Amino acid sequence: MNNDTIFALSSGFGKSGVAVIRISGDNLHDLFSKISNRKKFDARHAYFTNLTDENGDLIDQCIVIYFESPASFTGQDIIEIHSHGAPAVINKILQFLSTQNARMALPGEFSRRAFLNNKMDLTDVDGLAALLNAQTDKQRQFALKSMLGGDSEKYNSWRTKMIEIAAYSAAILDYDENDLPKNITKKIFSKTKELLNEIKTSLLRYNVSRAITNGFNIALVGETNVGKSSVFNRLVGANRAIVSDIAGTTRDVISAQIDIDGYLVNLSDTAGLRETNDEIEKQGIDRTKTELENADLVLHIFNKKTDALPDDKTIVVINKVDEIKSKTNKNVIYTSAKTGAGIDNLLNAIRTKMHSILDNSENTLVINARTYKLLNDAKSELEQAIEKSGDNYDIFSEHVRTAADNIGKILGTITANDVMDATFSQLCLGK
Repeated sequence: MNNDTIFALSSGFGKSGVAVIRISGDNLHDLFSKISNRKKFDARHAYFTNLTDENGDLIDQCIVIYFESPASFTGQDIIEIHSHGAPAVINKILQFLSTQNARMALPGEFSRRAFLNNKMDLTDVDGLAALLNAQTDKQRQFALKSMLGGDSEKYNSWRTKMIEIAAYSAAILDYDENDLPKNITKKIFSKTKELLNEIKTSLLRYNVSRAITNGFNIALVGETNVGKSSVFNRLVGANRAIVSDIAGTTRDVISAQIDIDGYLVNLSDTAGLRETNDEIEKQGIDRTKTELENADLVLHIFNKKTDALPDDKTIVVINKVDEIKSKTNKNVIYTSAKTGAGIDNLLNAIRTKMHSILDNSENTLVINARTYKLLNDAKSELEQAIEKSGDNYDIFSEHVRTAADNIGKILGTITANDVMDATFSQLCLGK
């Protein structure tokens, strides 16, 4: 399958000024000659051509570029066709390519070929997937760092050190103490502990990675009729949630996404907390509890007064400030969803909390469910090496080597087909 010539639309489908169609294969010289109507051409040069079908009928006027192996995205020959972006034009070009001993690419197949040709590792692919899904500037920056090899550098450094530690550990059994570096046992334990602490730190930053990649979760909670939905609508800037004086109006979680200082924020308006016999409302309250568990920040909203105190995860909000005479509680944010008073103060409080959690993420790895599990497995192996091996350096070496294998699976240097399938399937056609 890797020897097939494949093609796909790399730009978005739909009406646009320009569409980019990408072709990849082992030898595309003759195909490019046919498409460009040129016998001689240079790689990486843009050529204007009248693209015609097998009958000589004009399909479109295009710009075409030839990328010669191995200096291409996939490591194979690549042709790019830049056509007009009309759906009819795109479909006609794809139909034409299907007659040229080529087939439509599978999702992520271009990147899979890049991986197989050592142009990318799996962390680069994860970064590419995150970049393609980026909706805010912070997501773009975060994903770009990973795609350009920032995460690979860290993982490769860990794996190299683990392999070295495992080798020295095994050597203790086979070589005389005088033939080994001085204080070798202390050094391998010390280096293993350093690696363990670095991995633990990265795992602790998993929520930061998740919040940047998938969005920072903010849940609005409180009893019924305190104005949660009105505050939610003010923050969103639209009437997304139904507002009513009837208690229990919100029966389900209502969500919206907003951009705050370049960070994607998932804002959730939840069902009011109270005792109820209404089965539907009970389900809404259960979902509120789930939102609380998954929230990075909670806006706990009260009506006119409260003795509640904020904490690292909670901002206390007293709504309906227009009906309050005394506003002396310095631990809360006073708002009026009706007039908009205090909403700016609330947004500033949210910003402060967000930045304290998410800023300084330059050294945070882009961790998804796959890499999170493998990092945990590596951590567990290093812990067992330190805590349970005793003086048996053969067992110590095996635990550290297995940890190195887990890091290798993150990179794709050690992989299985199911890992590859899960990684590349997250990408779109043409990538």
